[in-house]
Amino acid sequence: MRTVEDYLHFLKGKGFQFQEDAIGFIFFGKHYTNASDEIINTAIEMTLKAQKSFDGSFYVSLLETLASNRIKTRSGAIKFIKEKELLAL
Repeated sequence: MRTVEDYLHFLKGKGFQFQEDAIGFIFFGKHYTNASDEIINTAIEMTLKAQKSFDGSFYVSLLETLASNRIKTRSGAIKFIKEKELLAL
C-alpha cells in the first residue's frame, strides 16, 4: 500500500504533473475527510480517469462521497462507484 506522497511520486513518473493548488486540494481532502491513503489514492486515480486531468473540486466531492458512505478500500470504492454509476468505468 502506497502513501499519498509515494502515489504522487509514482504518477509524476508516469507524466502527471500536479500544480501546487492540486497538491493542496489532495491534502485538504485527506485531512477534511480523515480518509486512509488507500482511499485518497483511489479518489485521485478515479478523478484522473474521469476528468483526464486533476480537478480539485471533483476530487473533494468524490472523496466526501466515499467517506460519508464509509468506504474503506480501493475495491470497495470501485464497487460503490460502479453501483451508484458515479463514473463510467
